[in-house]
Amino acid sequence: MSQEQVQVAIIGAGISGLQAARLLRHKYSVKVLEARDRVGGRLQNHRFANGDTVDIGGQWVGPGQARMYRLIEELGATTWPLYDSGDNLLQLHGRLRRYRGTIPKINPLALADLGIAMARFEAMARSIDPAAPWEHVKARRWDSMTLDSWLKKNCRMSLARELFAVGIGAVFAAEPAELSLLHALFYARSGNSLETLLAVTGGAQQDRVHGGTAGLCERMARELGNRVQLSAPVEAVEQLPDGRLRVRHFAGSLVCERVIVALPPNQALRIRFEPALPPWRDQLLQRMPAGACIKCVARYEEPFWRREQLSGQVASPAGPVRVTFDNSEVGKASGLLMGFLEGDTARKLSSAGADARRALVLDCFAEYFGERARRPLEYVDRDWSSESWTRGCYAALMAPGTWTGYGARLREHNGPIHWAGTEFAVEWFGYMEGALESAERAAAEVEDALHTVQQRFEVAPT
Repeated sequence: MSQEQVQVAIIGAGISGLQAARLLRHKYSVKVLEARDRVGGRLQNHRFANGDTVDIGGQWVGPGQARMYRLIEELGATTWPLYDSGDNLLQLHGRLRRYRGTIPKINPLALADLGIAMARFEAMARSIDPAAPWEHVKARRWDSMTLDSWLKKNCRMSLARELFAVGIGAVFAAEPAELSLLHALFYARSGNSLETLLAVTGGAQQDRVHGGTAGLCERMARELGNRVQLSAPVEAVEQLPDGRLRVRHFAGSLVCERVIVALPPNQALRIRFEPALPPWRDQLLQRMPAGACIKCVARYEEPFWRREQLSGQVASPAGPVRVTFDNSEVGKASGLLMGFLEGDTARKLSSAGADARRALVLDCFAEYFGERARRPLEYVDRDWSSESWTRGCYAALMAPGTWTGYGARLREHNGPIHWAGTEFAVEWFGYMEGALESAERAAAEVEDALHTVQQRFEVAPT
C-alpha cells in the first residue's frame, strides 16, 4: 500500500478526466485514477481477427463539435465520413421501403403528423437556454410530463409516434416514457437540434476517427505517462483535518487538495464521501440513471449492400435492432454493419445470453440486407449495462422533476470536489464534445481555487 501526494486527483480516465489532466498538468501535480485496466471509459475499441479495429462505444463526431476536432488534430489523428450514399431502408409491417434523407416516405397523413410534431418539438427546443433550462417560463410544466405523454398529445397517428420513438431510442438509448419532456428539449438544444442529432452528413453521425475514439484516449494517456494509474477503483474520498483530501483506492491512497470526479453519475454513487455529500447532490445523482444500450457489429468480407445502392442505414419500429449503419472504415476491405439494441429491448436481451442475442441481431440484419448478412466472418457486441464500471449508456437520463428540482446546482462544485463528464456539460450533453467542455470548466474551477489559495499564502503575514 502506498500514499502519494499530488495537488489534483481525477477520478476516471475517460475522455473528460484525461482532458482535465492535460489542461492542468503543466501547472499542478495531477493523478488520474481509473477502475478499469484500460483508459477510455465509454469509449472502447475491438480488434477483429484480421487486425481491423472498430469502436464498440462512442464513435461519432460532427459539425459544431469544435473541441473534438481540435483534440483530434492535436493528437495527430484523422477522420473520415460515415458512409451515407444510396437509399436508406424503413421496415414497416414486414415490408422494406427505400427512402432518402432523415424522414422516411410513409402514409401522407402519418408523414404530415410526424412533420408537425417534429416542427413543434424543434420550436420548443430552440426556446430553451441550454445553460439554464430550468429558467424557461414553461420549465415546470414541461418537466412535469414525460416525452411519451407529450407525443401522445401531439402525434395523433400511432405510426408517427412509433417513428418518433425510433429516433428517440437512437438518440437517448431509452424509451420516451423514461424522459422528462424538458430534458428531451434541453438535450436537442444542447446539440443544436433534434434533426442534427439524427442526421449523418451535416449531423452528429457525420465523421469517424481512424484508430477509434478510444485510440484518442490512449494517446492522451501516453502523454500523461505515470500520471494515469489503472486498476485503481476509488472507494472513498475523505476530508482531512487540514482541509486536504485523502482518496482511497484499491492500490493504496493519495492525498490532494482538489478532486475532479469524472464519472457517470451512477458510478459516482459508488464512492463513499466523508463527510457525506450534501443531500441535494446525492438526490440529484440518484435521479440520473443511465440509458440502456447494446452495440452490435458484424464483419463481412465486403460491404455487399452497397452493390444494391443501399446506405446500410435502417429504421425499424419492430426491431429488435431498430437502427443500423454502415460502419465500414475507408481504406479497409471489410464491410461492417452496426446496429443498436436500446431501451427496453436492451434490458430484455441483456440477460438473454450472447448466442441468443447474436442470433436475433443477425436475423434482423438478414431481414434488412438478405441472407448473406446472416453469415458474418466475425461478430461482436458490447452490453454497456453489464459493463462493471459503466452500467449503462449512452448517457444519464433526467426523469420528470429533475431539471427543475436540482438542475441549477448540477455543475456546482461541492467544496474541493468538482464534477466533470458529459452529463455535466451545457453544450453537447451526452457526447464526447460535452465531455471536453465539462473538463475545461472543472479544470478552470480547480485552477482558480488553487491560485486563490496560493495568493492567500503569499500575502499572509509572517
